[in-house]
Amino acid sequence: MSDLPNVAYFCMEYALRHDIKTYSGGLGVLAGDYVKGVKDNDYPLIAIGIKWKYGYVTQTVDKNGLLMDSFPVADYSMLEDTGIKFPITIENRQVMIKAWKVKPEIGVKELILLDTDLPENEEPLITDRLYGGDHVQRVKQEMVLGIGGIKYLRAVNADIQTYHFNEGHAILAGIELLREQMEDHGLNFSQAREAVKKQIVFTTHTPVKAGNEEHDLSYLIRLGANQHLSEAEMVEIGGRPFNMTVAALHLSRLSNAVAQLHGETANVMWKDVGDRSEIIAITNGIHHGTWVDDAIYQNRQNPKLLWERHCQLKNELIEFIKERNEVTLNANKLLIGFARRAAPYKRSNLIYSSGEKLRQLLQEGTYQVVFAGKAHPADDYGKAIIRDLIALSKEFPDSVVFMENYDMQVGAMLTRGCDIWLNNPRRPMEACGTSGMKAAMNGVPNVSILDGWWPEACNHGVNGWAIGDDKVPTSKDDQDVRDAEFLSAVLSEEVIPTYYEDRDRWISIMQASINDCYEAFSVDTMLSSYYSRLY
Repeated sequence: MSDLPNVAYFCMEYALRHDIKTYSGGLGVLAGDYVKGVKDNDYPLIAIGIKWKYGYVTQTVDKNGLLMDSFPVADYSMLEDTGIKFPITIENRQVMIKAWKVKPEIGVKELILLDTDLPENEEPLITDRLYGGDHVQRVKQEMVLGIGGIKYLRAVNADIQTYHFNEGHAILAGIELLREQMEDHGLNFSQAREAVKKQIVFTTHTPVKAGNEEHDLSYLIRLGANQHLSEAEMVEIGGRPFNMTVAALHLSRLSNAVAQLHGETANVMWKDVGDRSEIIAITNGIHHGTWVDDAIYQNRQNPKLLWERHCQLKNELIEFIKERNEVTLNANKLLIGFARRAAPYKRSNLIYSSGEKLRQLLQEGTYQVVFAGKAHPADDYGKAIIRDLIALSKEFPDSVVFMENYDMQVGAMLTRGCDIWLNNPRRPMEACGTSGMKAAMNGVPNVSILDGWWPEACNHGVNGWAIGDDKVPTSKDDQDVRDAEFLSAVLSEEVIPTYYEDRDRWISIMQASINDCYEAFSVDTMLSSYYSRLY
């Protein structure tokens, strides 16, 4: 590995284990799998993140069906103290940052979490909640990640050739690199920009505009996030208001999207950003050791043993649901899994706007659905989506379940134990969608819109099913109606009859799902592409 560059990888969240509260959703799951793959393959990489005192939200449902948000203090017994502390300046005040290292038994090589919850800080709770607080609090957190991350690397004399920003949250590390070049090496702004650009690569994720953060320059400069750059220089990098994604595209030598279709979408989305880096596509992958049941993989060539193991996992899921929800599902009936962050474009309730046919089949007990999801504490629309799912579970108490407080444990149980994995975002709003990869590798076929990673894998009726085609109507309402009709047709005419009437074919679809996806969408394959194409 000596010929590979040393990489510093920056991300706001990392999903390492369900009880380690350093993640909220897909971005963290990707980053967690990434750093586990780095350890498995012994790549030269240091990962930088934040030690969140309360993690993300714990979201439960009370007996009246109301969502309750709580923020218990997270347990960080899996961290070791590096003994390293250093200051950064936020709003003209010195803020001390402490660096913690995740113990290697968690399965990572070098993951450093930065922390401001120290007695010497006037404002210790900068690193309180992941994605909590207002815009100003978010910028302070991003200063800890970005500026603090560079300061940590300098404190340990890390020899870094490439800085990888996973999502725009980390762009202030690029601003700090610019400051170093200008103040420590005497370069002017344009020289510093050229020097820094050679060292930075960037991964863009969400095609949803709201997911691409913007900040008012007045408070960025008040907080000191500009690191002595002038307002004009900040505008040149990120525009006005300052867009974190635009800034990252300007400061990186090369950027990547996270699936092949997302590469097309991202290039259209950012086509008007002049002098930006090229955006290539590297499809995400998942960590086998975390997500794939070993017995499923070992028995993939033996239809009888594969089916027996699937039934065991399904029964384990049914028992898990019984313990958590006090509902007993039927092991002999088709079980559909749907687990997503509660965002409008993911259309959690599309199956119930899919006409009378599917509702009638549900009333007759032909199939069952288990939903899981979480909404951001401030997202009233997301919470309304979850309330709809809870109402459906009350309407069909024997067939529909909503599992509260969606996390890695719930995700692993569902992607192993369901019979099919449903995904119906509005194309092309899904960047990748790695939960479908987990299901596929566990012999749980996808039934999905051709969005995210699925167009690269789908062989309709052979290794899973597509919902509809790749055409996108101009109106969202038309798209929703059209996709709902496609969903009803594929479930009632293809999926359900195959499950109940042709078990041999069903198992062959399970086998194809595993065989087609196991290597192609693994974190090892992804890392190999990052090192050869991006780094």
